[in-house]
Amino acid sequence: MAKGCCLPAHVSIHDVVVRDGFQSEPHFISTDAKIALIDRLSTTGLSKIEITSFVSAKAVPNLRDATEVCRGVIRRPNVRFVALVPNVLGCERALACDIDEINLVMSLSESHNMANMRMSTTQSLKQFADVMALTKSTRTQVNGTIATAFGCPFEGVQDQERVLATVQAYLDLGMNSITLADTTGMANPQQVCRMAYAFLARFPQVPLTMHFHNTRGMGLANVLAAVASGVKSFDASLGGLGGCPYAPGATGNICTEDTVHMLHACGVATGIDLDLLLGIARDLSTIVGHEVPGQLVRSGKSTDLHPCPASVISLRAAQATV
Repeated sequence: MAKGCCLPAHVSIHDVVVRDGFQSEPHFISTDAKIALIDRLSTTGLSKIEITSFVSAKAVPNLRDATEVCRGVIRRPNVRFVALVPNVLGCERALACDIDEINLVMSLSESHNMANMRMSTTQSLKQFADVMALTKSTRTQVNGTIATAFGCPFEGVQDQERVLATVQAYLDLGMNSITLADTTGMANPQQVCRMAYAFLARFPQVPLTMHFHNTRGMGLANVLAAVASGVKSFDASLGGLGGCPYAPGATGNICTEDTVHMLHACGVATGIDLDLLLGIARDLSTIVGHEVPGQLVRSGKSTDLHPCPASVISLRAAQATV
């Protein structure tokens, strides 16, 4: 990076493709395919993998095999397996599978929370309190995600102070870490910088993850803005799969392999074997049955050089003889 541009030496990447990416796929991804994909991803150096969601099969049929997936994967000590949990029943199922971390999600926007969760934010927080009571005596960590933290397609830009107040409400309930999610891809780098600085100033000891979508092509720019502002943890989805079903026009999450490639190119380590990750990403279209949005699977790494064209070699040879 240019002189004066300060980036951290290392950031962590959490992959969410099996949950966030697969939940909206038009066809069911088999349990065996999910388990095999998770097992491969867990060897790449990813620090967390969100492997499923304990929601009703009617609401999200593609994740109806949550228990089977959790019990079928290989547990590795250096990887935390995460499951999204919508309520007490989901929490009970996740705890029965000895999940490492549960993720609770509420939209900051009342309109989006009603569309997504069918309840007000007050009702969501009450439900979260009941979930936290269940986890108190377990080893399972709890992450609280604030969806639409940067903007809502129904209400517009959300108030930063309200975001921070909601963070405090999550922490008061006992949550261990926070994710700020740009659920609908409305964030811009300047807004991300303001949010990151404000969060880190008020909650310097709280682990923070940011979750960006690439709906308007600013996903990786937002990551770089956040990294430069001190954020050291990000969600991403292999192949760029995923998207919010309750956000008109929303497309996928930022792509895991594209994000890792960008960070490595900027001199920021992730602990991830990019070649191994890219090999897995290249197989993803076969698993889902269609092309995926990621760029790296098409172009290769920027360090991948190609043979010089024969015409150029011949021209150079001819000029050398003149």
